[in-house]
Amino acid sequence: MRTRTFVDLSHTIEHGMITYRGVPAPLICDFLSRQASRQHYAEGTEFHIGRIDMVANTGTYLDSPFHRFENGKDLSQLPLTSLAGLSAVKIHASQTGTNRAIGREAFDGVALKGKAVLVQTDWDRHWRTDAYFEGHPFLTRDAAEHLVESEAKLVGIDSYNIDDTADGHRPVHTILLGSEIPIVEHMTGLGRLPADGFEFFAVPPKVRAFGTFPVRAFATM
Repeated sequence: MRTRTFVDLSHTIEHGMITYRGVPAPLICDFLSRQASRQHYAEGTEFHIGRIDMVANTGTYLDSPFHRFENGKDLSQLPLTSLAGLSAVKIHASQTGTNRAIGREAFDGVALKGKAVLVQTDWDRHWRTDAYFEGHPFLTRDAAEHLVESEAKLVGIDSYNIDDTADGHRPVHTILLGSEIPIVEHMTGLGRLPADGFEFFAVPPKVRAFGTFPVRAFATM
């Protein structure tokens, strides 16, 4: 059998980390510590039960249509075929200077139909620094329209937001999620992937009436 290579594309969720400015950090603690558990079990036996209090937009996460649209599909309604084992391509759109906008030209000549499209901007190099929150790269409205027209299946990015956070209309979220194309934000490690020839996975828990949740995003080759 062929040995597959797995590439982790997710940030680690840690106590106190900030993913998005203005959104609280996760609180990770014990519900039942190992020491406290000993009173419940035979001598020499102990367990740990952890507790985490966090908002949905923490770490590397996936947005379903419900995140943007009240009647859109929530996490529990997304088919696994839209999240796992997706044929994928990577677009290297690292930005320099003041041009942060990634337009449809970045996708010229790339077959996108039925693919997970992962956009590498290299912004993940700023993760856990103040620089991460300011001046991030983003997709434009016309790029989102092109992705829909090209029948992309999922779109991911290693940036702070797939939209320009200065634009309150959030056109990229609106266009992609309105076409039932899930979005994965705050990815990392895309530089380890080839341009194509790999599969992508980003499966959140099956939560009803929830639009966003962290994922262990990864690729296989």
